[in-house]
Order: sequence, then structure tokens, then C-alpha cells
Amino acid sequence: MKGLYFQQSSTDEEITFVFQERENLLVTEDNFVKLQVKACALSQINTKLLAEMKMKKDFFPVGREIAGIVLDGILPLDSEDPGFCEVVRVHEHYLVHKPEKVTWTEAAGTIQDGVRAYTALHYLSHLSAGKSVLIMDGASAFGTIAIQLAHHRGAKVISTACSLEDKQCLERFRPPIENSTIA
Repeated sequence: MKGLYFQQSSTDEEITFVFQERENLLVTEDNFVKLQVKACALSQINTKLLAEMKMKKDFFPVGREIAGIVLDGILPLDSEDPGFCEVVRVHEHYLVHKPEKVTWTEAAGTIQDGVRAYTALHYLSHLSAGKSVLIMDGASAFGTIAIQLAHHRGAKVISTACSLEDKQCLERFRPPIENSTIA
């Protein structure tokens, strides 16, 4: 089975992508599952972060945000398995149930914004029922997820829109957003 990897040049300026043959995965560790990948988001490769973490390898796996079906039993940064392949091995704590109406592509493409929105509302602002929250650019991918999470927590949501089209998109939300202003 093939997986997509990137290789950094010796000057650390140029990146090349290569498909490499991989061994079939065996689930040998506790709490790991085998996942059949249905969609993979190609995230930005942060070579500076990899260098700071002193992760020097010949090849780095590509694709951290994936959606798929559990076959047996969010890939961590130190994972040896690329998400851009057919099957990966994932720790069970990195799995989230995909709602039925969400496509595989949508699920893989919204992981980063979903985690950012959840972290901002839950851990940083401690948002709860009855509180108010201002979400800038509510019609963006991050904004729509943040609005839904805030509504789920029972908060009053105020949002901005960058255009008339964005404002109309926000007005279709149910439950309605308390106030939309064009920025």
C-alpha cells in the first residue's frame, strides 16, 4: 500500500513529494485502531515547527486531518503513518464520530477549524449558557463552526459579516444569530 511523504532538500528550501510503498499495518498497540481513509485534507507543512522539534528524518508523512471508517481496533505529529493513503493506524482518543449528513471531504476539511473553535470557546473563554460571544466573520469556515458550538452551549451569539452575501448566509442560521453587522 502506498502513502504520500515529503522530503526536504539539504538546503531546507525545497520540498518534494513522493509516494512510498508501505507495509500492511498491524494494530499491535493498545488503544490504537485501523482506519480506512475516505478523505484527507492536505495541511500546510510547517518545516520550521519540525525543525524546532528536532524531527530530522528523510521522509515525513503527509496529511494529518483525515476522515474514514474504523476497520480494526487526528494523526499525532510524531506519527509515522501518512494520512494520504488507504489505511492508517490511529489512537482511539484522536477519533471523533462523523455526523451522518456530513460528507467525508467536509469532515476531513473542517477538523482544524473545529478544534480551534472548540478550544477558543471551551478552554479559553469558558463559554456557558446565558453568556454572550462576538464571533468575527461568522460566515467563514471557522465562524460557522464557532457559531454552532456557541449555540449548542446556550450562548447569545453576535457576529460580523464581510459582505451582503455573508450577512444573508448568517441570517439563515437556526436558531438565529442575535445581531449581524457588516464590517
